[in-house]
Amino acid sequence: MRDTSELTAAVERFADRLRAAPQSRLQRGAAAEGLALARELSVRAQRAEEPGREPRIMPDAGVFTVADQLAVAGHDLAEIMRTAPAGSPEGELDEAVELVRKAAERAGI
Repeated sequence: MRDTSELTAAVERFADRLRAAPQSRLQRGAAAEGLALARELSVRAQRAEEPGREPRIMPDAGVFTVADQLAVAGHDLAEIMRTAPAGSPEGELDEAVELVRKAAERAGI
């Protein structure tokens, strides 16, 4: 089992910032960054869990729900990575953490 605490911590930090952001900041792009990241993490989780199946795209449920969508997608991916069999690509975890970091920077929160 891999330690995915860095990924869950990064996702939670970004989600908390989105929850605390004013509506104007969310509407100026922070929510869009959060949703794009949530969708990417969700697709990665689905591909790992159900290879060969077309991933479902997370819907846009509005600027006030994006933090929860991000948290769910991030935790799903972390759990799949945590329980992945030995020999799974090690770089995926670092890559996911970097995706979260870069999205938070672009969101400006």
